[in-house]
Amino acid sequence: MIPAKLAERKARAKKIVAYLKKTYPKPESELKHKTPFQFVTAVVLSAQCTDKAVNKLTATLFKRYKSVRDFAEADPATFTKEISSIPFFRNKAKNIIAAARAVRDEFKGSVPRTEKELVTLPGVGYKTAHVILGELFDIWEGIATDTHVKRFALRFDLTDQTDLTKISKDLEALIPKKDWKYVNNGLVLYGRYVCPARPHECMDHPLTKLWPEAAKKWPKAK
Repeated sequence: MIPAKLAERKARAKKIVAYLKKTYPKPESELKHKTPFQFVTAVVLSAQCTDKAVNKLTATLFKRYKSVRDFAEADPATFTKEISSIPFFRNKAKNIIAAARAVRDEFKGSVPRTEKELVTLPGVGYKTAHVILGELFDIWEGIATDTHVKRFALRFDLTDQTDLTKISKDLEALIPKKDWKYVNNGLVLYGRYVCPARPHECMDHPLTKLWPEAAKKWPKAK
């Protein structure tokens, strides 16, 4: 990358992160849970689904399934039916039960605390692993990129990539590690409550004011 462009992106990212740190100073997911594996489950369920829909489902589901053992011993047919209100429920049911069994059998019943171990679990990729590490253990070893983070990274010209993991790597190169914790949750909340994905007039929005060119960019969320 041309040094001048890299410097511009770093400067722009610094302003964006400063706003996110001030506005969302305590990064935390809106997915509801009471046990560590419930959170793993909620994150897997949330793929291509809203947190609101997941929380509605888990309000009932998590009364029955609490521990790793509860999920590991779930009847596949029953569990699949229980989560059928969300997209890709069959595959998610299979992954959640398999992940619970892996945690039970390979990690002594505790959700692992490293990306390398987490991504061995069915249904857990780079993004999911870093959401789990941040929320459960306050470990911020990477920036999780979901559809919100992707579209803002593209709108604010912080990446030329479209692959989620490659976008994460670009953002990690632009932003000091000490600030990684503010990026995912901050942009998710900003995208959810301030600047939604559909094209709209957003010149008065705080981040757009930092870089007005973003008002002309509307990349597809998917």
